[in-house]
Amino acid sequence: MHLGRSARIALRIGAGIGFAVIYVPLLLVLVNSLNPDRSASWPPPGLTGRWWAAAVHDTGARHALWVSVKAGLGATAIALVLGTLIAFAVARHRFFGRGTVSFIVVLPIALPGIVTGIALNSAFGTVLRPLGVGLGLFTVIVGHATFCVVVVFNNVVARLRRTTASYEEAAMDLGANTFRAFLDVTFPLVRSALLAGALLSFALSFDEVVVTTFTAGPGIETLPIWIFGNMTRPQQAPVVNVVAAVLVLVSVVPIYLAQRLSADTATSSRV
Repeated sequence: MHLGRSARIALRIGAGIGFAVIYVPLLLVLVNSLNPDRSASWPPPGLTGRWWAAAVHDTGARHALWVSVKAGLGATAIALVLGTLIAFAVARHRFFGRGTVSFIVVLPIALPGIVTGIALNSAFGTVLRPLGVGLGLFTVIVGHATFCVVVVFNNVVARLRRTTASYEEAAMDLGANTFRAFLDVTFPLVRSALLAGALLSFALSFDEVVVTTFTAGPGIETLPIWIFGNMTRPQQAPVVNVVAAVLVLVSVVPIYLAQRLSADTATSSRV
C-alpha cells in the first residue's frame, strides 16, 4: 500500500509529536540534574555535576538503590522459574483448562496496580502475619514477581510456539534423556527469550511504585519510593532529579537489550 505525500507528512508529524510528548520530559529531567540552580530554573544558568556527587554520597538514595536491586533480582529469579515452567506446560502439553491457565497467568499485569497491591497486602496480613512474617523485602519480591512472571511467560511461550517439539523428540530418538535433550536442544532455543524476559522483569520491578507501597514494611524503601517521598523537599529536589535521571538510564538499558534479543530471536526462528 502506497501512501501519498500528504499522508506521509501527516504520519511523520504525528510520530514526531508523539515522541516529543514521551521523550522531552525525560530529557528535561536529565538537564535539570545538571542545573546548578537548586530551584531548577529554566533555562539553566549553566551546567554542573555537583548534584551527581551529592547523590552518590546520599545514604538514603544508596540504600534505596540497593533495596531496588535486591527486589528486582529476587522477583526476576522467581519469575524465571515459574514463568518458564508454566510456559512449557502450556506450549508443550494439552490438558483440560490450558486456556484458563494462560488467562490466569496473564491477568495480574492487566489489573490496576492498586488492586494488586491491596489484594497482596490483605493476603500477607491474613496468611503470613500469624506465622510471624511481616511486611518487608520478601513481600516486596513476591509482589513484584506476580507481574514479572507474566513477562517471562509471554516471552518463553511465544518462543516455544515458534519451535516444534520434533527437535527434542529427535534428540531422544538418538539416545538423549529428557534432561540432556533440554540442555542440548531446548535451552539454546529459548535462551534469548529467557534473557529478554529477565531483563524486562528486572526493569519492571525496578520502576514499580504502587504494588511496593502496599507490600513494603518499615525500613524498606525502593528507589522509586524514595523519589516519591523526597520530591516535595526543596533541599532534596536536585538530588531527586539525579536519581530520576539514573532511573531513566537504568531502565533504558535492559529494555533495549530485551528488544534486541527478541528481534534476534524472531529473525532466527524465520531462518
